[in-house]
Amino acid sequence: MNERNPERKIAIAILIPFTLLTLNTIFDVGYLGIFEYHIHSSAGWKVITDLVIACLLILMWLVPNAKQCGRNPWPYVAITLTFGSFGPLLYLLLGKKQA
Repeated sequence: MNERNPERKIAIAILIPFTLLTLNTIFDVGYLGIFEYHIHSSAGWKVITDLVIACLLILMWLVPNAKQCGRNPWPYVAITLTFGSFGPLLYLLLGKKQA
């Protein structure tokens, strides 16, 4: 991997604290607890909807980009649909810099 790849550096800078936050949250409330917290108000539903839309927009870029680069996009799609931002962050972290 090219160390000059800014996407990789940004992904690492985000992924490490985000992983720690996620693990803390899962230990605190469990995986489903993350969603249960939000389903009791319209503001929570708005947050969930916004995150789903954002992840789908990212996937609209990720899938064609992965195919263009000769990478298999489907593991990242599965991770994104299950764990949200971890999919795109891992895609950027493990990817090759485009020419």
